[in-house]
Amino acid sequence: MVKVDIEDGYYLFKLKDILKNKNISKNKLMRETNTDFKVIQRIINGELTRIDIIVLARICNFLNCHISDIIEYYPTLTKDTILN
Repeated sequence: MVKVDIEDGYYLFKLKDILKNKNISKNKLMRETNTDFKVIQRIINGELTRIDIIVLARICNFLNCHISDIIEYYPTLTKDTILN
């Protein structure tokens, strides 16, 4: 799992853990989802600036999982957030 802090929260990128638990290689994921290896590597390492929902859909379909199983976002809790 890779945590990436951003302005108002953080993302958790969990693809590496899913692949390990399902015993699936990055190469197999690349071939089966027709996704560039660099894209998969960026999702694993949390090095994304934009998320392609079509790529995520292919990965989710192949792995039989939800987007939130791959990437989660957590906002920073502030006093204003808690009050609302």
